Amino acid sequence: MAKNKKGMTPEERLAAALVPEKEWPYALPDGWKWVRTGALNDYKLSSITPSTNPDDAFELYSVPSIVNGYPEITKGMEIGSTKQLVEKDDVLLCKINPRINRVWKVSAHTTLKCLASSEWLVVRARPFFVSDYLMWFFRCPYFRKRMLSNVSGVGGSFMRAKSRYVQTYPVALPPLSEQHRLVARIESLFAKLDAAKAKVQAVLDAHEKRKAALLHEVIAGNLIGVGERELKPLSEIVDLIRIGPFGSALHKEDYIQDGIPVVNPQHIVNQVICPDSRKSISESKADSLAMYKMCANDIIIGRRGEMGRTAPVGEDEAGWLCGTGCMLLRLKKEYDVKFYSLVIASQKSKQYLKTHAVGSTMKNLNEKIIRNLPVPVYSYAEQQEIVAILDRLLGREEEVRQSAESVLVAIDSMKQSILARAFRGELGA
Repeated sequence: MAKNKKGMTPEERLAAALVPEKEWPYALPDGWKWVRTGALNDYKLSSITPSTNPDDAFELYSVPSIVNGYPEITKGMEIGSTKQLVEKDDVLLCKINPRINRVWKVSAHTTLKCLASSEWLVVRARPFFVSDYLMWFFRCPYFRKRMLSNVSGVGGSFMRAKSRYVQTYPVALPPLSEQHRLVARIESLFAKLDAAKAKVQAVLDAHEKRKAALLHEVIAGNLIGVGERELKPLSEIVDLIRIGPFGSALHKEDYIQDGIPVVNPQHIVNQVICPDSRKSISESKADSLAMYKMCANDIIIGRRGEMGRTAPVGEDEAGWLCGTGCMLLRLKKEYDVKFYSLVIASQKSKQYLKTHAVGSTMKNLNEKIIRNLPVPVYSYAEQQEIVAILDRLLGREEEVRQSAESVLVAIDSMKQSILARAFRGELGA
């Protein structure tokens, strides 16, 4: 049997890497073993000199910026962080914010030299491991929990897994034939789940289009067969337009837990106000800003970022505070707030607001823009008839959306269950 330069055969090296039974994370089937991540890793950090030029001869793996996406792969461009040489089939674990659990295998199709950001921990499988098996194992719930057990920094991109600890984490090692079988089984099941997920996502994608089409029918008057009405400036149907308080009126130290909610654009979702208990103020502070309190039958509009975020204010939200990033509308009594909240959220209105919004870093709406927003004018009876029809139609759409989202959650949960079972030896044929 060939020995390495340290005088150990692969079998001897594997035996030396075994995790003592008292340290096993959980029991394994007969023939499986626990070994430490560092013991299965043949990767040696490769130095990248300043003269290394990542031109067209290199494929670059930077850290992905999306939660469930793949790493950004480019050719002939610099990575912002320091770099390391990697090879086909190396497994990459992202050290940044390990709760996202970003794991990737260097492309099997590549024929180029490869560089990866140093924010990846590189694992190069030794002969007794299959790279695809490791990739899936590193994505399982057990290993994700391990990755989070020793981190530096606090929260999000400031949190990093510590490489020296990761190298000590136990990895389940079945025989090679079982590794190949598990990879094939996982990929087969995941392919079916991904196909189902794509169909559900298509339903969700179509939801917004259907909703936009319904709101277009509102403005056109087609829902009640009265035809399109003349558009008039919003100023003709309102008694009050008020922008939220200046930022200087609300400071970080003013916010408390479970006080009077302060409503900003991110708290307006699908025509509903969704407060954040951490973004609230005391009653005395709210009283000092009484002119910005919302009243029942107001409309609140987000004036920054995404255009068209609106919601009618109900009795439950009366007394809450309009935040700096929003503005209040108070309609004349003959105009229905639910109807005109939907009109302002329509695609046609959003396009108008996008076109006229001001600012370079972040688009903003001012009072003049809102006053001049063109809206259709219907009688109060017509408004109520349209709202009744919309409530029914949008209610059905919302049921479809919620059902689709619950299916997506279930699919992701099934994937985690499959991985958990696979690496406990419970995933049969």
